[in-house]
Amino acid sequence: MSAIAPERTGVTADRTGVTADRTGVTADRTGVTTDRTGVTTEAIEGSQTIRLAPNYWPFVVPALVVVSAVIVFPWAFTLWMSVNRWTLGQSRSFAGMENYLRLASDPRFWESLVHTLTYTSLSVAAPMFLGTVAALIFDARFPLRGLLRGVFVMPMMATPVAVALVWTMMFHPQLGVLNYLLSLVGIPAQEWIFNANTVIPSLVAVETWQWTPLVMLIVLGGLASVPREPFESAEIDGANAWQQFRYLTLPMIAPFLMIALIIRTIDALKSFDIIYAMTQGGPGTASETINIYLYNTAFSYYDIGYGSAMAVVFFIVIVALSFILLMLRQRSQWNDAEGK
Repeated sequence: MSAIAPERTGVTADRTGVTADRTGVTADRTGVTTDRTGVTTEAIEGSQTIRLAPNYWPFVVPALVVVSAVIVFPWAFTLWMSVNRWTLGQSRSFAGMENYLRLASDPRFWESLVHTLTYTSLSVAAPMFLGTVAALIFDARFPLRGLLRGVFVMPMMATPVAVALVWTMMFHPQLGVLNYLLSLVGIPAQEWIFNANTVIPSLVAVETWQWTPLVMLIVLGGLASVPREPFESAEIDGANAWQQFRYLTLPMIAPFLMIALIIRTIDALKSFDIIYAMTQGGPGTASETINIYLYNTAFSYYDIGYGSAMAVVFFIVIVALSFILLMLRQRSQWNDAEGK
């Protein structure tokens, strides 16, 4: 019996040896798997350790495809159309710089550019001033402040086309409520959007009414972050309210004012819905901005090539203005402790 036990034990040892060999094979297969995936950061070859860099391209490629399809391709196609003589219903032919030279001698384009800059300047200046004043008022503590804030921001929630339709009815020379209110105080009726001299100020009034709350909210957030200690020191030194605003409040909220300025400038430059819904660029071409002229050229006159050239030039104007605003914003940033 004792002679048989060692043999069985030997057999067990052999089986254990076989198991060890299988384990070794498994280790080899694991090493092969590691090499194929390329994700494991360490592989042991003798006593040397090799680190493999992770591969991020599978995550980047989908984003590049989406950006190319949504941004790069439309602009590349617009550039290609701008150098072609292309009217819908007619054959297309290469025009080179003809469309751009045509813009330089087009008085209607320059007129629309002046209208765009005038409309943008007024639509930025008025909300910036009124929004800052409103923020200073709502920053103070008084009864029903929260309710009045909510009422003040309601115009910003309305859709621009709905706002345009309501104000068009209010601007009506005979049936509009604005002329009725003016008649109560003895002021003669105005033609508002139906007069070439008052159409742009009237459109600016609508833009100001809708987007002043946005500026107010941005500036109000800046006022909430202003520390109180400098103002307490200024009061002890005898500074009045205007001096505190001029030398303390205004410099501290300057970065927030620049953010509001950039947002309002972009919104005013690309404004289309309010102008088109209220005047379609009229009367005549008195309120025709570049957006309206571009739309009419491409989709009313079907001159795709000329409209594309106009879009490219307008894009260059926007980039130039954005660059100027970004430089101003960089100068308005708060300085750190080292004065950098």
